[in-house]
Amino acid sequence: MLRFQIHVDSRYLEDRSLPDEDKYVFAYTITIRNLDNQAAKLLNRYWLITDGNGKTTEVSGAGVVGQQPTIQPGSEYTYTSGAVLESPVGTMEGHYEMQPQSGDNFKASIPIFRLAVPKVVN
Repeated sequence: MLRFQIHVDSRYLEDRSLPDEDKYVFAYTITIRNLDNQAAKLLNRYWLITDGNGKTTEVSGAGVVGQQPTIQPGSEYTYTSGAVLESPVGTMEGHYEMQPQSGDNFKASIPIFRLAVPKVVN
């Protein structure tokens, strides 16, 4: 399996959220860095999204933000997407299905990260 480093930054989008209607909108920016010596194509994504009420949603599909990038050795790919929760706090985790130049497809794990309205304790 190839070595990839995945870094996530998330932020609350107050101007797009409607707390009175239990709609909390978050953006997250993900950087995928290829630490190996061969390229790999990002084929699919899988997310498990859990809100502060314990409600889970699974999301899967081809690529990310409409793309299936090939990440070259020593380079990185960054994209921004979003999620809407019914609570002010939640988490996301998942994996990318990657296709290396040689060998079998593998899953690159996306570490769990928190989505939270600033100054909210849950």
